[in-house]
Amino acid sequence: MPVAVDLFVFLAGAAVSLSASYLVVTRLERIGGRLGLSEGLLGVLAALAGDAPEITSAVTALALGQDQVGAGVVIGSNVFNLAALLGLGAVVAGAIALHRKVLLLGGVVGIWVAVACLAMVLGLIPAGAALAAVLAALVPYLIVLGAGRGRLARLPIARRWEAWLAVAVSEEEAELELAIHPAHGRGRDVAVAGGMLAVVVAASVVMERAATSLGTHFGIPEIIIGGVILAAVTSLPNSVAAVYLAARGRGAAMLSTTLNSNALNVTAGLLLPATITGLGVPSGRSDLIAVWYLALTVIALAFAYRDSGMTRVTGALIIGAYLVFLGSLWIVAHTAEPGPGAAVVPLVIVVGCSGAGLARRRRRLR
Repeated sequence: MPVAVDLFVFLAGAAVSLSASYLVVTRLERIGGRLGLSEGLLGVLAALAGDAPEITSAVTALALGQDQVGAGVVIGSNVFNLAALLGLGAVVAGAIALHRKVLLLGGVVGIWVAVACLAMVLGLIPAGAALAAVLAALVPYLIVLGAGRGRLARLPIARRWEAWLAVAVSEEEAELELAIHPAHGRGRDVAVAGGMLAVVVAASVVMERAATSLGTHFGIPEIIIGGVILAAVTSLPNSVAAVYLAARGRGAAMLSTTLNSNALNVTAGLLLPATITGLGVPSGRSDLIAVWYLALTVIALAFAYRDSGMTRVTGALIIGAYLVFLGSLWIVAHTAEPGPGAAVVPLVIVVGCSGAGLARRRRRLR
């Protein structure tokens, strides 16, 4: 297929997939509102629908044996989410206040998912074990969000944890309620959501195949195609939504979008299909992305917890770290036998600078 045709197909597939995913999100929100789902679960539902392009692209690549593209799309989009959703959102808003309980509620699950992802990519545990570990944290988290503050008392948890979770959930839902305004769903919303989901799947498959063909023609490594190009393009809907929420001061909603999106990406886009098809031999390039994913998650949440929010400086730091990640990945991807310096030194510098920044006392935003 000519390069011009591949390029047109890729751009058209991206446009159709992203547009259709927006319609899926809005219709699923209406359906969830009609079913009486809590604000927290509506946020998760919106994140899952927004993740449809990257999940579909990743599953397509893994099914075709393109492990680096598949793993790169999921993990690379998670690294991109941290920079574009949290980092850029903080830069645009200037300062975003966050409740520490909200940070802990979502942050612990987010870090646990990143750890399980890294362990699986490194080959330390099989995909099935990583999936079980993630579900062990994600399912209770979803149950708590679904229960809402009023029904937490019915869950078999200790009284002191019940009170703590009630405050955390109510603080998160207070902002999500303002960020999500679903109209009452109708029967046609179910049909539209189902039809548009099929369009997202088809367009994402076409987009992934065109991107792979373009990469082959121009000699672009698979890990760059998946971990940078497809990762960024498929993450645009969530990025736009998060920046919009940040500009309106809806910090908890922005944080929830980021962490839920990343957790669902790993679960549905990587661990589940890898459990069925396998991931192949561990790759140093995929390992590098997974390490950066965990490191940036911890760094972003550590700064947010210390300051009870995100500042413009912290946002710029996260974006800068992402640019360093891109440079490191580009060097490693284009080197036949990359030495440890290209992979390890940039990460050590970012972690060291972040540690020095965390050691400084700052005024809490809340």
